[in-house]
Amino acid sequence: MTVMAPNGSIHVLPAERPGLLIFEIVALITDADMGWMASRVQAAFDQQDEIDMLIVMRFYDGMETGAVINSEAMKAGARSLRHVRRYAVVGAPTWATAMINILSPLTPVEEKTFPLEREAEARAWVGAPPKGGVM
Repeated sequence: MTVMAPNGSIHVLPAERPGLLIFEIVALITDADMGWMASRVQAAFDQQDEIDMLIVMRFYDGMETGAVINSEAMKAGARSLRHVRRYAVVGAPTWATAMINILSPLTPVEEKTFPLEREAEARAWVGAPPKGGVM
């Protein structure tokens, strides 16, 4: 079952194992939805020492200003340096891909970006089998 943020811009997709969070972006990210996603990430950090994350930007349409400066998202981002093992982003816009690839060597998190057509490869890399497939 897919769980959806209050305004529907972010979905949580089922993960094949504990310790893996999969978010799908399907519209303009609202401030409320960014806070909702951050609270789910924070809860995962509280339950697990280390997690993996996969963000699939299927229909990314930008972010509200409030989403960019959402305080809960900033807290989750800071904590991610201690709790995220692998972080994959699929279908990110060019500017986000560049930012992730440039900053990745400066963090303890293994980060990788993939184009949308390589989603299955991203799922395998982060430790989740491809949709409808087995690893």
